Amino acid sequence: MSVTALPRRRKLGPWMATALVVGNMIGSGVFLLPASLATFGSASLLAWALTATGALLLAMVFARLGRAYPQTGGPYAYARRAFGDFIGFQTAWGYWIAVWVGNAAIAVAFVSYLGYFWPGLADTALAAASVALAAIWLLTAVNVRGVRLGGWIQAVTTVAKLLPLVGLAVAAPFFIDAADFTPFNPSGQSTFGAVTAAATLTLWAFIGIESATVPAEDVEDPERTIPRATVIGTIATAAVYILGTVAVFAAVPRALLIESTAPFADAAEAMFGGWAGTAVAIGAIVSAFGALNGWIMLQGQVPLAAARDGLFPRVFAKTSRWGTPAVGLVVSSVLVTGLMLLNYNAGLVEQFNFVILLATLTTLIPYAYAAAAQLLLALTDRERFSGRRLTVDGTIAVVAFGYALWTIAGSGYEVVYKGTLLMLAGVPVYVWLKYRDRDDSVSIDRKAA
Repeated sequence: MSVTALPRRRKLGPWMATALVVGNMIGSGVFLLPASLATFGSASLLAWALTATGALLLAMVFARLGRAYPQTGGPYAYARRAFGDFIGFQTAWGYWIAVWVGNAAIAVAFVSYLGYFWPGLADTALAAASVALAAIWLLTAVNVRGVRLGGWIQAVTTVAKLLPLVGLAVAAPFFIDAADFTPFNPSGQSTFGAVTAAATLTLWAFIGIESATVPAEDVEDPERTIPRATVIGTIATAAVYILGTVAVFAAVPRALLIESTAPFADAAEAMFGGWAGTAVAIGAIVSAFGALNGWIMLQGQVPLAAARDGLFPRVFAKTSRWGTPAVGLVVSSVLVTGLMLLNYNAGLVEQFNFVILLATLTTLIPYAYAAAAQLLLALTDRERFSGRRLTVDGTIAVVAFGYALWTIAGSGYEVVYKGTLLMLAGVPVYVWLKYRDRDDSVSIDRKAA
């Protein structure tokens, strides 16, 4: 079929690209995070500010790289351009694993929030698994049908999830009492230790800042849209996180907050009554569903970009008649399905949770590679960074790399150790791909002779 016979691909505009960034960051975790942070008291607000600053630096890295190289693949595309095939493969391998494993976790969270209205769901493993898998495959079908349709779902769910969070943030000043924020650090650790521990927790809420860079070829005017969506999305998300946490701290006593399983719902109920708690619970469900849609959209994009470059099996380079990476989407969802079925075996829950931490680590490594890539490319490919001062680009890249390195170290020795093994597990795949390419080259040379 000729290229002209294909339907015109409808792309993500500025609002949809921004919604992808915000929606992928604001998933299910933020609705539980204030309970975890209550142990650290007001020191956690300082941790939020520190993490938001680091996230903004990384966002600026992705914004600059997205403007200079508007190519599908995001962190993978930048790492390969700067450091070659092997680092590019490592980035694609780790990021792809992180995305589909993370989707299993989001699906579990989606079902757990549904249990607020459907208590029997949590009591029947088969019913819970069926609902989770139905959501996964529904959104897979949506994204196979077209990135634009997935973008509309992302835009709508992002607005819906922001409403209860913004509502609480706006109401917070009317409920604030200075006593709600004392003592500053009740954790028993040093202030530095408490802020570091809390910052490690808040980091997970910012995974997804690179979202607009991954489907770059499906974004309208990517040189302008990607940088704006990335930076604006990160700033908006950070504001919602910090103000939302202040609202929860103001509305719920710390002793109760530590034990809460739905802190935002509890805060809303304390401020406005039972109906508000129900509204926030609905927002949490929408949030998880929207985040699942956004990450499913991305789970086919990185394998597509890597396969085009010969660094993933060729089948991942195939696209549907709508121009979407259907093979990558379907294969990834098959893997998510397998992980979901394992997760609903009670004996594997703890193992599953640890795999989520490993997946988060495999996201942070591409972040570090991207920051290093910006530094190298800013030095060696200056024309792509026209109008930017080398000192500014270099400083941002160095500090962002340091932040990524610090957060990787904060994951703990065991996670870093096992995460390294997980990354190295992809090396045999890389060896096979390179051998296949060599074998193909030899066959071509023989035919030519």
